[in-house]
Amino acid sequence: MRRSVFLLLLFRGIAAAAKALRSGADQQTIGPALKLPLTPNSVRFAIIGDSGTGERPQVEVARQMELFHQDFPFDFVLMLGDNIYGSKTPEDFRKKFEHPYEPLRSAGVKFYAALGNHDHTSERLYKPFNMDGQRYYTFKLGNVQFFALDSNYMDPAQLEWLGHQLSSSGATWKICFFHHPLYSHGKFHGSDLDLRARLEPLLVQYKVDVVLNGHEHVYERVKPQQGIYYFVLGNSGELRLHNLNPSPDTEKGFDTDRTFGLIEIAGDQFNFQIIARSGATVDSGVLQKPAR
Repeated sequence: MRRSVFLLLLFRGIAAAAKALRSGADQQTIGPALKLPLTPNSVRFAIIGDSGTGERPQVEVARQMELFHQDFPFDFVLMLGDNIYGSKTPEDFRKKFEHPYEPLRSAGVKFYAALGNHDHTSERLYKPFNMDGQRYYTFKLGNVQFFALDSNYMDPAQLEWLGHQLSSSGATWKICFFHHPLYSHGKFHGSDLDLRARLEPLLVQYKVDVVLNGHEHVYERVKPQQGIYYFVLGNSGELRLHNLNPSPDTEKGFDTDRTFGLIEIAGDQFNFQIIARSGATVDSGVLQKPAR
């Protein structure tokens, strides 16, 4: 008799806990908690990195992006590399890009890609990545100019192009996005010191404001380095669990789930919100344009 009562109570407890967990998960995916100001005429976009797996976590991140887009209608998405893992057949592009982001693309959201080490240079020809056949390119929206770079091969021609583009830019905000991070405290890769030696002098000389990278399958916001804000977000599809080794230069980190980022630039303010696959916010804030 006692054993039967104990088992009954145990099963009821397990059922109640499971119900609570389901309820909590439902609450996390309903009614996104937007922390961005929605300033009129602001530049609004999202960022994803290392996304192209075609697996369930990528699809769930894409679903959260769709939910947040309803309250924060961003116009485009920056892809920080490793956009299509594995083979590159038409079916791969459908599974690893077109299907997950179809609701956003149908709503008019554009995607701008940078190449990662798991990408092929032929991806620059894929029209939905908006690379116009180039390994590196630039575009401007409002008071922000974006510079997509190919960090797989930072050759002299690319550096010369970047120097010319940066020096002739009159944009209030200059943002570079590419795959390999100059500053990272991920255990697997860490900072790319060779790339830093080649690229950082130009970024500093021409007063780049923000650098966005992937490659490390974690999220990290690094304290400003020589006046530049650095974000590493390489866990929109892939994840290396507990792979971040924070240092005194780490402003914020997250390495237990996938994420994407939302960014709004208005005047001298750079507003950001980093969101996990569950819909929970893992980092947010506002950065002022560096005074240099």
